[in-house]
Amino acid sequence: MGRLFGTDGVRGVANADLTAELALGLSVAAAHVLAEAGTFEGHRPVAVVGRDPRASGEFLEAAVVAGLASAGVDVLRVGVLPTPAVAYLTGALGADLGVMLSASHNAMPDNGIKFFARGGHKLADELEDRIERTYRAHASGEPWDRPTGAGVGRVKDYDQGFDNYVAHLIGVLPNRLDGLKVVIDGAHGAASRVSPEAFSRAGAEVVTIGTEPDGLNINHECGSTHLDKLRAAVVEHGAALGVAHDGDADRCLAVDHKGNEVDGDQILAVLALAMREADSLRKNTVVATVMSNLGFKLAMEREGVQLVQTAVGDRYVLEEMKANGFALGGEQSGHVIVLDHATTGDGTLTGLMLAARVAATGRSLADLAGVMERLPQVLINVRNVDKSRVGTSQELAAAVNAAERELGTTGRVLLRSSGTEPLVRVMVEAADHEQARKVAEHLADVVKTTLG
Repeated sequence: MGRLFGTDGVRGVANADLTAELALGLSVAAAHVLAEAGTFEGHRPVAVVGRDPRASGEFLEAAVVAGLASAGVDVLRVGVLPTPAVAYLTGALGADLGVMLSASHNAMPDNGIKFFARGGHKLADELEDRIERTYRAHASGEPWDRPTGAGVGRVKDYDQGFDNYVAHLIGVLPNRLDGLKVVIDGAHGAASRVSPEAFSRAGAEVVTIGTEPDGLNINHECGSTHLDKLRAAVVEHGAALGVAHDGDADRCLAVDHKGNEVDGDQILAVLALAMREADSLRKNTVVATVMSNLGFKLAMEREGVQLVQTAVGDRYVLEEMKANGFALGGEQSGHVIVLDHATTGDGTLTGLMLAARVAATGRSLADLAGVMERLPQVLINVRNVDKSRVGTSQELAAAVNAAERELGTTGRVLLRSSGTEPLVRVMVEAADHEQARKVAEHLADVVKTTLG
């Protein structure tokens, strides 16, 4: 049996892989593990529980709440809010644990469970491993030690969470957005109310698309994975920029006034220079992953900003930032972490800070994003292969080496197994798009034949 926890919590098809029984069991296990670790010592434990609008989130939330309360944890149920909002409220309310039910950018049938430790930080790998071991031990028959009477957890709806989080976002903005027209695509997800409200309160004129979740339409042909509708809306409404979130709003991609995409690398570049100007880019360093475009690295070198690169996954970016006191980091996919104001990627905060830079400088987003030139990059997702063998296949290694020799110093190759989906990602970067495409397609074929 494979590991339950991936790079971003436990994720799978709701009611098939991720069942109510699993959600309940993991929640009880999390409560016991944190109690044993001393997190609850000396007080009655409290958890914040939120979700995105997926239909399956309704029964999974009920299971998680039941599991926590049955283990003696009081629950504050905040309803539909973004992942970073649940992380923020976990810290702001002094809760011992946060739980978010979401599968982020995945299609509607999927769902996931993500745990946050006290302070709103992602749980350490070691704690996730202990939760999984504890869950498996009890799933095989070992009885739980259960509280009774007044010892069981109490459950309350915490309706102030929405306003508390929006007020936090507005409070950390460097300047207002008055006079700026912004289109927001909420992906019919967790930010459908939060993001338009925050931009409006900050002074922007807001046009919305993808902000009518019905439990079934999350991420469907909208949001950060489908930008066409946002591009069209920005041009149609003559907006200064557009902002696109994913289902749980921990990421943000943007579109300039011409409808051109501004990806996570470009957003990082813009914010890095803005924060350096404000003397808040600690150690003059930005953290990104090995998936970042080579153009981002070259731009940071030219601007005199230090770049530290990590493995793919926002948790690794965050670990590097926390370990070395860096203030800004993120991924090309739009996970951007501003550690002074958030403990995880926050798509609404990122969009607000990007818009604030446009408002403050009077420059267009296209002009600001022009600080870096994106080199052609082709990404192919290869499905239905054994992703666990990516690092052990000699034939695949030989093909990668040959491709790297062909590209020379003008490009690079990156193969990695997805941490959240059953697939292998093949990324090729080159000075010429056609060359990148050919090399990527060849390597994707090799992955299919050797790992299929």
